[in-house]
Amino acid sequence: MLASALAMDKPRAKAVFSSRGLPTAPSLLASREEVARDHPMRPPYVVKPCNEGSSVGIHIVRENANGPAQLEPNAPATLMVEEFVPGRELTCTVMGAPGEERALTVTDIVSSSGWYDYRAKYSAGGSRHDVPADVPRDVFDACRAHAVTAHRALGCRGLSRSDFRWDDARGLAGLIVLETNTQPGMTPTSLSPEQAEHAGMSFEELCNWLVEDASCGR
Repeated sequence: MLASALAMDKPRAKAVFSSRGLPTAPSLLASREEVARDHPMRPPYVVKPCNEGSSVGIHIVRENANGPAQLEPNAPATLMVEEFVPGRELTCTVMGAPGEERALTVTDIVSSSGWYDYRAKYSAGGSRHDVPADVPRDVFDACRAHAVTAHRALGCRGLSRSDFRWDDARGLAGLIVLETNTQPGMTPTSLSPEQAEHAGMSFEELCNWLVEDASCGR
């Protein structure tokens, strides 16, 4: 429970990642009023709720934006503003008992709408998942290593999935950790079941493993 609460709190999770040497994008916290009044940092940047998932409430402010983000009336009182990292969306699933965790593979997510928003995540045809990702070996290996480090740093157990942005123009230096999902999706368009299948585990086997792993005395 603590791992899930920590992972859902983006600023605190980012602080944990930074303490373990994981690469993250520069960010700051700002009030709803500050974000709506003026640019809290030089564009391009991303405005995020501190504790939402599935890309809910996210605004991308482009480099040539005429003004700050146009927030929803019910936007949270405090928001995280993060430097926008161009490039590709990568993700990696980690599973296994504590001390024996393994990263399955890396997926390159190509959204039909230009970025991986709610619709792209959950609508059939909203995105294409390239498994395994066709990226340089050092980037592939770094994603897997970073995902395991993030999993352990947050105190995760069982299954997690870490998301990355990769600016391919900068090579390995362009890879940053976005966040870790402690309850990754299990729908027909979800990423972790695809990665498990690539690793030789069917959806049924994955579900059985999750139940058996959760029932183990720890």
